[in-house]
Amino acid sequence: MLMKSDSLFALALAAGFAAFASPAFADVVNTMPATTPAAPPQTLNVHAPLTVKAPDKMAEGSWFTSAELGAITTSGNTNGTSVTGKIDARHETSNWSDEYIASGYFKEDEIHNADGTRTRERSAERYALSAKAAFKLLGEGQRAFVLGSHVDDKFGAYTKYSSLSVGYGSQLFKSESKTLDVEIGPGYFHGAHAAAPSESGMTVRGAALFRWALSSSAWFAQNFSVEHGTSNTHTIAETALSTKINDTMQMKAGFSLRSDTSVPVDKKNTDTQTSLTVVYSF
Repeated sequence: MLMKSDSLFALALAAGFAAFASPAFADVVNTMPATTPAAPPQTLNVHAPLTVKAPDKMAEGSWFTSAELGAITTSGNTNGTSVTGKIDARHETSNWSDEYIASGYFKEDEIHNADGTRTRERSAERYALSAKAAFKLLGEGQRAFVLGSHVDDKFGAYTKYSSLSVGYGSQLFKSESKTLDVEIGPGYFHGAHAAAPSESGMTVRGAALFRWALSSSAWFAQNFSVEHGTSNTHTIAETALSTKINDTMQMKAGFSLRSDTSVPVDKKNTDTQTSLTVVYSF
């Protein structure tokens, strides 16, 4: 009953949110024993969080969580601070795969005023929440899902953007080191501009996630999603390269892009972010 209630909670929350491979050494002495070939890198679990590699098999009812943090502080002629963070938690059962993500980003700059004084001014502030519940269907990699997300972006083209979608997902490709998953389904969005009427309407959402194990300690991931509606097309792309530091920590270089076709005249269509973060998984 507990596992089933967790999955129902994920559904409710979603609705609420609207090689370098080293060559074998040549035998120096004929009598030396043959070496055992290195095992190939493990296949990535495509349902794992984007930023870390989850175990290939998770125990019934177990959790897998990753937390990442990055910060930049400048001083001298230019003073400022920027911080980005993310928490990604996944719960796995025999029938359900639930995932919860919370992230935030802000940037603060020191402004030199005409009278010689200095003030600190916030130039970026964005928070995002999402919940996803995927029901495992017959056949490996087949699933039905419901996804809810909300973004609060004080300086973005949309100051608030909420969406809810349902659909079908499938694993199109799987090899020893690469996987490709896709999703498609209908949805609904509601967005608010800073100085314009809010928008809402039906959408069609498509998404793809590609993973590549470059080696036993380095992973590449590309995540891409598009929500196309009558008044706006909302696009998100995330690229990440993670390298293992130890059993629980990784260093991740990431690039993310958010784009909307319907924006106020004083806003740009596309926002990008480049980051270098430390990821801790447990």
